Amino acid sequence: MSVFDAPVLYDVVIVGAGPAGAACALALRHSGLRVALLDKGQFPRDKICGDAIPSPTLKHLARLSPAYTAELYELLALHRADTTYSRLLAPNGHELRIKWHNPAFNSARLHFDTALLTLVRRHTTTEVLENYTVRSLQSDALGVTLVPALSAQAPLQAALVIGCDGANSVVARHLLPSAGLDRAHHCAAVRAYYRGVAEAPEHTSDFYFLREYQAGYCWVFPVGNGVYNVGFGALSREVAARRLDLKHELRELLATHPHLAPRFAEAEALTPITGFGLPLGGSGRAVHGARLLLCGDAAALIDPLQGHGIDKAVHSGILAAVQAQRCFQAQRFDADYLAHYAQEVERLIGRELTQRYRLMRFLAGKAWLVNLAVRAARWPWLRRKLVRAVG
Repeated sequence: MSVFDAPVLYDVVIVGAGPAGAACALALRHSGLRVALLDKGQFPRDKICGDAIPSPTLKHLARLSPAYTAELYELLALHRADTTYSRLLAPNGHELRIKWHNPAFNSARLHFDTALLTLVRRHTTTEVLENYTVRSLQSDALGVTLVPALSAQAPLQAALVIGCDGANSVVARHLLPSAGLDRAHHCAAVRAYYRGVAEAPEHTSDFYFLREYQAGYCWVFPVGNGVYNVGFGALSREVAARRLDLKHELRELLATHPHLAPRFAEAEALTPITGFGLPLGGSGRAVHGARLLLCGDAAALIDPLQGHGIDKAVHSGILAAVQAQRCFQAQRFDADYLAHYAQEVERLIGRELTQRYRLMRFLAGKAWLVNLAVRAARWPWLRRKLVRAVG
């Protein structure tokens, strides 16, 4: 138990200071609400990820303020790789090169998340609490009390709690206490950083689709300064069924794959291989309850086809901020009123993710179909359709 007699009061507490939480705080900057943004880590802190920052991320931030994207580019000047191309390698070895017209970049989350939090500190009155781990949440008629893991820290109380705390969200566990791991809507992945990768231009992200695995891919993403985020992910159901050791699988791919092995013959591993989980969109997971909203990975808003979720996290964080302001204007925090947020998430994000999940499952195990799609994309009109399909 905490040594404090009473909790510290806020209107809104945002749990998790990653992209979803930071975007939510930025979107609440003119709300007049007392907002706390807390994170279990101390920034700068690493977040295991593929590090791709899709172009919609920047569009959503620019809608809040055009200055945010300019500042973000400035803050990340030494820690990003502006990506213009994606290179897709089919299981049969045929290659498709796609040029993207909208700006995007790759940046290690160590730097990207810190830059977003810098924007929050610069442009909002949000109270940022680092090294604050939430042990549990307790709801009553007055609001939600967040109980810290450390008794030396004060508990917090808010009328509304927004869970932006990732795949292992404590807020989601409070909302959905009996939800188990849905391996059909979950991806397991591993990644490490390398230097000295051959044939790896800093403006190109590489995707390797593999015949040996039903769903998933290997990636080589530049993140700036000659460093590459290299990883491999597969659907958790396949990982469990085949008892795959993904760290071993990645090492084998880099050592034996006919296209990867030459590129990594002289490469230097800068970090150990580490693993992470990705709750995929299309699962129909609940994203709201009385006085609670979920955003980003906590709401299972990861693209099932490509595996990225930062753009969806930022978008959902902004939608949650809009809902928060509606709640305080109406002085309603019940589940029925907060259902409007769930409807907006479904309309603007969920439907697309459900379609992409179905496409991912349709392609799973059909290496011949991936080979055919890459080959057919030599024709410009088919290429345009493929680009729209993969986002």
